[in-house]
Amino acid sequence: MEHVHLAAEEDDLYSGYNDYNPTFDSEELDNDAGFQQAVRTSHGRRPPMTAKFPGTAIGGRALGTSFGSRMPMASSMGRPMTGAVQDGAARPMTAVRAAGYSSAMTRGSTFDPLGQSKGPAPPLEGKSEDTPDEKVKILEKKVNDLIEESCLAHGLGDLQLSLDRAKEAGRKERALVRQREQSGNADHINLDLTYSVLFNLATQYANNDMYAEALNTYQVIVKNKMFSNAGRLKVNMANIHFKQKNYPKAIKLYRMALDQISNSHKEMRIKIMQNIGVVFIRMGQYSDAITSFEHIMSECPNIKTGFNLILCYYAIGDRERMKKAFQKLICVPLGIDEEDKYIPPNDDTHANLVIEAIKNDKLHQMERERKALAEKFIMTSAKLIAPAIEATFAAGFDWCVDMVKSSQYVELANDLEINKAITYLRQRDFNQAVETLKTFEKKDSRVKSAAATNLSFLYFLEKDYDQADRYADLAMTADRYNPAALINKGNTVFVKKDYEKAAEFYKEALRNDSSCTEALYNLGLTYKRLGRLEESLDCFLKLHAILRNSAQVMWQLANLFEMLEDPHQAIEWLMQLITVTPTDPQVLAKLGELYDSEGDKSQAFQYYQESFRYFPSNIDVIEWLGAYYIDTQFCEKAIQYFERATLIQPTQVKWQLMVASCYRRSGNYQKALETYKDIHRKFPENVECLRFLVRLCTDMGMKEVQDYATKLKKVEKMKEIREQRVKSAREGSARGTRREGSASSEVDIKAVSHSEPKHSPLLAQGRDSGHSSHGTSAKGERLSAKMRALPGSNEPYEASSQRDIDASYVDPLGAPMERPKTAAKKRNEEDEFADEELGDDLLPE
Repeated sequence: MEHVHLAAEEDDLYSGYNDYNPTFDSEELDNDAGFQQAVRTSHGRRPPMTAKFPGTAIGGRALGTSFGSRMPMASSMGRPMTGAVQDGAARPMTAVRAAGYSSAMTRGSTFDPLGQSKGPAPPLEGKSEDTPDEKVKILEKKVNDLIEESCLAHGLGDLQLSLDRAKEAGRKERALVRQREQSGNADHINLDLTYSVLFNLATQYANNDMYAEALNTYQVIVKNKMFSNAGRLKVNMANIHFKQKNYPKAIKLYRMALDQISNSHKEMRIKIMQNIGVVFIRMGQYSDAITSFEHIMSECPNIKTGFNLILCYYAIGDRERMKKAFQKLICVPLGIDEEDKYIPPNDDTHANLVIEAIKNDKLHQMERERKALAEKFIMTSAKLIAPAIEATFAAGFDWCVDMVKSSQYVELANDLEINKAITYLRQRDFNQAVETLKTFEKKDSRVKSAAATNLSFLYFLEKDYDQADRYADLAMTADRYNPAALINKGNTVFVKKDYEKAAEFYKEALRNDSSCTEALYNLGLTYKRLGRLEESLDCFLKLHAILRNSAQVMWQLANLFEMLEDPHQAIEWLMQLITVTPTDPQVLAKLGELYDSEGDKSQAFQYYQESFRYFPSNIDVIEWLGAYYIDTQFCEKAIQYFERATLIQPTQVKWQLMVASCYRRSGNYQKALETYKDIHRKFPENVECLRFLVRLCTDMGMKEVQDYATKLKKVEKMKEIREQRVKSAREGSARGTRREGSASSEVDIKAVSHSEPKHSPLLAQGRDSGHSSHGTSAKGERLSAKMRALPGSNEPYEASSQRDIDASYVDPLGAPMERPKTAAKKRNEEDEFADEELGDDLLPE
């Protein structure tokens, strides 16, 4: 108590607040017996309010605090009593309730303000899945998930999975209906879910070409009166009948669907009528189709309907109505904005950013596609009706051009003019085509470039390379980024054998248009001419990745691998090639040649035989097959091939000698004798034939042997005389040349040095010497060549060495690439540049 200071009444009520009072020490409350007793008994409860002692300090009453007069403290710590006040009155109520205390505190309870003694809260009660309503909700969720999975699978292209999910959704939906019926809720069937299941199932049946099942499912929906607007699905049923080419049934269902759709759905009615018109076209009923299309063009005109209407008028040959339909077509509004709005202003930064953002968005792409489709239909219509609406196609094109110039498609007029020139080309009127294209030389750059490109192409085909080069330069000047012009320029340089410069033009064309297959093909050929085979191979491999079924590319790859001495890869590419062109005899013959070089005679024979079957006039193939049968001791079968060679080359005596030799080897001496006699009548100076006649007559004991022996001696003597003359003539010319050369060697050296820039003396000399040798003894040389080409009397026949087959495909330089030509049209690759197939489709689409 020495620390307790009792204040007198006259003391300041607000003094002493900063003094420390151990009464309020909360650390020793657990050891304070008085406080613990107050907590456990009713003395610790809050007393009710009474009017006798108001809980204020007003009225001259002493404050119930430690700063006023109070009862002596019964606590051992000197803490003032809280359970009672002076005179045994109840403690006045305070304004704040202490934390952790409650009036409902029972005797013996512990101090637990947070309620931790009760443990964790119990888990939430789960809903029971055994109730009928819960089972129905679970089934509905499963059905909706299956429908969603079916639609997603169809979007990913997995048609079979989408059908399986649709079928499973149908089974779950039927189980759901049975569940509702068992629970007595049959009146609460979800019709929307049933409709969705059936509609998705029918759609997936149709996507999988199961048309009968799809029609049955649609029929179930249509016949159910509980489904609203189910009659519209007859359009889908009509589409299925259209795919099945059941056109009358399709028209019937389209009309039934049209009757069930109100006039408020104008767009849908227009689409159904358009379908009806298309079906009438398929049926050939153009008048009924015209009725449908005319109604659409009067109510809601569109590009496709206008184009179909022109086709119908063209089919019935109505010129005037074709013109009117074309005028309606070019007046159809496209509903797209002008391109000017995408041109950014220079002064507004915010507007520039907005325009840059919308320049290539989905909406602008759709607008471009719609405009491109409209231009395509207009161009096709003009090309179709131009020859039909006027007496000449030129007048028809002029009328179409005038109509287009007065419409919103002004830029198409120049394209129509170019198509007019192309039509002249198709009619082989090259002069008119050239004149038409020359009119574009003063037009804008785009049209000028296209016209100059076509002119360069035409002059190149006519082998007027100077004009082709001139117009290629003009096309490049008008549009340097025109890949076709660069290709034509490269072609004109190629024919001048400036391969490095040609390669540069082809590379520039590829930089401007990486998908230009003609430039890549020509670049590969250029590298091939330069001997850079690996780079050429890379070009053609890239081209093969773009054009998977191009026969020319496969042939070039096989040829390159053969030049790289890799016959196995060459055979692989040729095997791929015959899957694309299985009847090409040149490819089959090349395969036979490669297998023969590898030593596989059986495979070579198979492909040579196939080549002969498709083209029985290839001398190389005939010669190989005949030699093969002789090597295998089947001379009788070789006869037919040499007889065919005789028909192809009747002036070549060696084929007839081979026929006679085959008869002799097979033991048919009489037929051989007759054949030799026939050869002797046609070629009386042939020494080999006379030798065989002498031998056969001797062996057969015939009287003509003396006559043939005499003729043989005469022919051999004439041959010796000719050889001596040729030999003496050569020696004389050689001596004269040496004397002349020793007399004027110094003059000749100067002349060659001066004339070298103009002519090649070696080339001229080679030609002159060849001409003189043939002029002196051409006949003797020809006879000796024939003798050396045939086997001796006692020597077995062996096939002549196989010549390298020129298997390049003949295609005009700069022309569109076509399928490989057959052997009948092949030309020497080294003599003509056109054999290299520098294909470039320069004509516009």
